[in-house]
This record gives sequence, structure tokens and C-alpha cells, in this order.
Amino acid sequence: MAKICSVCGKGPGFGHSRSHSMIATKRRFNPNLQRVRVLVNGVARRAYVCTRCLKGGKVEKAL
Repeated sequence: MAKICSVCGKGPGFGHSRSHSMIATKRRFNPNLQRVRVLVNGVARRAYVCTRCLKGGKVEKAL
């Protein structure tokens, strides 16, 4: 599964994990995606949407 929001296109961010000795190892910060039934052109479809889009009302949920 691609970790990309289908509404805003938000994807993972990259950075470093720092240990106690400050050794840097690569890591990724994944967005909080939820699989939701969304109305797309009047048709209900399942899509991965980030929680910021859900809370912001950018998505019309299908019931």
C-alpha cells in the first residue's frame, strides 16, 4: 500500500532516529491514513485518507 492520502497527496516524511549516543539511522514518518468509504463523483469508493482531511471536512463520507 502506498502511504499517500488520496485527497491532499500527503506522503511520508523522512528523517533520522537518534540513539542515546546520537548515532543517526534513517526512518520515515508515515501519515495517519484511514481506509474510508468516500463519495467520488456520486459513487461510493474506498480510499486512504489522512486524518487531517477527515477532521477538516474535505471528504464527503458515504453511508
